[in-house]
Amino acid sequence: MREKLEQGAPAVTFDDIRKLTLEWPEVEDGTSYGTAALKVRKKLLARLREDGDSLVVLGVPLDERDMLVESQPRVFYFTDHYKDYPTVLVRLSKAKRASLEPLLRRRWRALASKAAVRKFDAEPTR
Repeated sequence: MREKLEQGAPAVTFDDIRKLTLEWPEVEDGTSYGTAALKVRKKLLARLREDGDSLVVLGVPLDERDMLVESQPRVFYFTDHYKDYPTVLVRLSKAKRASLEPLLRRRWRALASKAAVRKFDAEPTR
């Protein structure tokens, strides 16, 4: 049974993130550093860390990352390796989709073609 968060929302898994992002244009499965990854036009959207619980999310400005880590340290963190990069690590077992989806969607928008983003935004369910 999945661990429940304090607010009662179920924990997020990499499969949940995978299912969500593969619905976006130009997203595909891949690998990075030997772990499961999601890519947009061969560029890294996010990857699972070797611990199997942390997601590496790129494209998060340092000031925003610091705010996320300070406000939700159980969910967001970074290691010395990432301290100078616009990257945040997310403990999936503590995260909620509502916190994670905007970070991933912003990164996707930065990597996807302009045509794919326009088409996605024009879909009536968006």
